[in-house]
Amino acid sequence: MRTLIKKLIPAGLLARYHKLLAVLAGVICGHPSEKIIVIGVTGTNGKSTTVMLTAKILEEAGYRVGETSTAMFKIADREWLNNTKMTMLGRFALQKMLKKMVSVGCKYAVVETSSQGIEQFRHLGIHYDLAVFTNLTPEHIEAHGGFDNYKKAKLKLFKKLEREKIKIINKNEIKKVIIANADDDHAQDFLNFKVANKYVFGLKDQEDKEISATKRFLADNLKLSGDGTSFSVNEVDFNLKLFGRFNVYNSLAAIATAQSQTISLEICKKALEKVTELPGRMEFIEQGQDFRVLVDYAPEPESMRQLYQTIGDHNLRGNGRIIHVFGSCGGGRDVARRSILGDFVAQNADIAIITNEDPYDDDPQTIIDQIAQGTLSAGKVDGQNLFKIIDRREAIEKAFNLAKKGDLVVLTGKGCEQAICVAGGKKLPWDERVVARELLKNKSSRS
Repeated sequence: MRTLIKKLIPAGLLARYHKLLAVLAGVICGHPSEKIIVIGVTGTNGKSTTVMLTAKILEEAGYRVGETSTAMFKIADREWLNNTKMTMLGRFALQKMLKKMVSVGCKYAVVETSSQGIEQFRHLGIHYDLAVFTNLTPEHIEAHGGFDNYKKAKLKLFKKLEREKIKIINKNEIKKVIIANADDDHAQDFLNFKVANKYVFGLKDQEDKEISATKRFLADNLKLSGDGTSFSVNEVDFNLKLFGRFNVYNSLAAIATAQSQTISLEICKKALEKVTELPGRMEFIEQGQDFRVLVDYAPEPESMRQLYQTIGDHNLRGNGRIIHVFGSCGGGRDVARRSILGDFVAQNADIAIITNEDPYDDDPQTIIDQIAQGTLSAGKVDGQNLFKIIDRREAIEKAFNLAKKGDLVVLTGKGCEQAICVAGGKKLPWDERVVARELLKNKSSRS
């Protein structure tokens, strides 16, 4: 019904309606973002991890913190998984969340701010103080009508930051800050705004771009191993248990954000080195099995490319095979990427198992078949090293049954999401990690 109403209402009228709701939500909740320092994190990949790592550092520094991301919600000491299947909450829900953060004394709110949320004006009633840009690659471009529109949507957050008045909390001026990934080709576009400070981050060996910034935070002496990741920033050594170059960037974004708030590198180090894993992001599932199981969100080509780069960089595969269970979204979202994902997995995994992800109102079998076109064209053989299984639980069970000692089973597309979205707006309860543990336990009891 909601989809039908949206189609019937003219786009201009719908936009005004969304704007009105955003303003109204702020008024009804008493404009909570005026009473808390708000950090908006946007980009294609790494947003949720950057939000979580930033919150960890702020907490280590002694502040009460709130966060909203695709993965998690947090209000001071209370933390729970995002069960809404929304990257950015709706206007009223988000304002209520900010109000609760203020009520329990949070000084900071770290808010994952998506391009689609921006286009629907969910950010409009929020007074941001810092804007963090992680990276930009083609994703959701069909929903935005092309890459340029997708980029413009992200930039609206930074324009908003530039235009709004300086916030004063407890008689202190809150300086506006932009934090950007200097190694991204689009970095300068996100820095071209008049704010008090501009901080950039990146890898030392990538420093060849002329980018103006107040301060730079560059990772040097980067080492990737089976134990994690290590690097140094301004002669302070970081030894993280997290895997992947992308997590170096996510950590640097959090470090730069913390430094903009005069939090020392030593506190950043202490906080980040405590993090053993993040829910649904490069999370290993252990139930005593003799093969490894890795759960990661990675819903699109670039994040999947980074996942496989990480597997190689840290030798997570070992001498075994890779068995990959994956799918692709429905709802008319980025249809073109389906065969691309199929082709990519076919070229990098030994066995590909294509399954249901979030079909929404699309036919699940059609999505699977479109993915399989890429997998088959890349040389996989149906029934031998390619399997198409609609039921996601059965697909994961198939992977576990095929797995031999030393193999790596990779489960992508869901991470720690708490539901599978199907036709008619229904949500089926789901937690990939819980399902994996149950199946591994069952397998162990049978053997």
